[in-house]
Amino acid sequence: MSPAVLAAALLATAAAPDVSVETLRTIADRFDQAQIAQDRATMEAMTAPDLVFVGSNGVRQSRADFIAGWMDPSTHYEPITITDRYFLPLGPDAGVVGGDVVVRGTSGGAPFAVRIRFSDTFRRFGGEWRAVHIQATRVPEPPTQ
Repeated sequence: MSPAVLAAALLATAAAPDVSVETLRTIADRFDQAQIAQDRATMEAMTAPDLVFVGSNGVRQSRADFIAGWMDPSTHYEPITITDRYFLPLGPDAGVVGGDVVVRGTSGGAPFAVRIRFSDTFRRFGGEWRAVHIQATRVPEPPTQ
């Protein structure tokens, strides 16, 4: 590659605007809803094959582990509300979305509530946005309803 072509490519990359907060919000909302709805197809489509998931127990897990964790047929989730949400664009093809959420539902007929502070890193591959890294940290839990 000639120096002129390399310089033009670098300038084009440098000039590309960051992904918008609105785009990150749309991606994150779709991803969050897929989890709560236990929508395996959408979760598979929205996660990179080499996804790194650090669960609330601190253990690094795979994409398969992450998806399987949401698919227990005896577990049902209530709608969520994310608080302290943030959107961090990292260039034209990447961004981080995070916040604080209480995940509530029933598992095996028993109610549960788990408070999680999370960050999801998304990257665009071939026009499709996928989660490439997820960090979940358990924080003091609220009482179950």
